Amino acid sequence: MNRITARALLVWIAGGALLIAMVVDTLAMLGRQLRWPLLGSIEIVQAAVLFAACGGLVVAARERAHARVHLLLDRMTGRARAFMTIINEIASALLYLTLLFGSIWVAAELWHGQEESELLRLPYRPLRIVSILTVAWLLLLALRSAWRAGTRR
Repeated sequence: MNRITARALLVWIAGGALLIAMVVDTLAMLGRQLRWPLLGSIEIVQAAVLFAACGGLVVAARERAHARVHLLLDRMTGRARAFMTIINEIASALLYLTLLFGSIWVAAELWHGQEESELLRLPYRPLRIVSILTVAWLLLLALRSAWRAGTRR
């Protein structure tokens, strides 16, 4: 029996969410043309895109496959390149820390409010939790990469 890896699970969740978004948006477009609109389709697509983006970001961070500008880094050698790599990892960690702090702050401020989408009444609280957990995971991955880059010197 094959063991499901975290990467495979994330790819299936993110890919499934994108598939759901595509199907819902296609049905909504067809419904508009046939004068039979699919109410709340935008809300469903937005929630699905959140899961797709979260899965994609974590997979890219785990595999160190984020888009990078290699214009300067590829021209550097030795210590300068190692130093810039560490700076990049620390800057990524600071970005994720800032996003995490802001996301937690907004969630805390609105935690006791009745936040939900207009038509389908989808609650925002679980979506906020997913985004907070994702950014926390990205922060941990960035810190691990910074640590590894620092210990390679």
